[in-house]
Amino acid sequence: MSAIRLAVRENMLSHPARITPQMYRDYLALLGRGWVAEFDGEIAGFSYADQADASIWALFIAPEHEGKGLGRALLQLATDWLFAQGHACLRLSTGAGTRAERFYAAQGWQREKQAGGDVYFCLPAQTGQAGLDGH
Repeated sequence: MSAIRLAVRENMLSHPARITPQMYRDYLALLGRGWVAEFDGEIAGFSYADQADASIWALFIAPEHEGKGLGRALLQLATDWLFAQGHACLRLSTGAGTRAERFYAAQGWQREKQAGGDVYFCLPAQTGQAGLDGH
């Protein structure tokens, strides 16, 4: 997953050492939940949901696997899980003016603000989703 994260063309880490292998492990079970997408037996992308702040901590697809619907599927898994935990609104941030910004907007995320080079989004629970009534 670290190799995929470091291979992206946008939203590159300014300090790659800030994201440690332990952080990836922690988000698998301790801090939230994580999913991977495989293509021809290889990990092609991943997403992580942060339970504590109801956010998407990470969603990245290897450049050679972009455009195959993997990001959309991973995002759906993460949002479904977070709403099932009882959250009424999910959050994420991404770089302003990027394909990721356009991707999240196209998935129904609502832009809340822009600060510096980042855009912040919210995805409210829809009527009937687990996040509204806690079930």
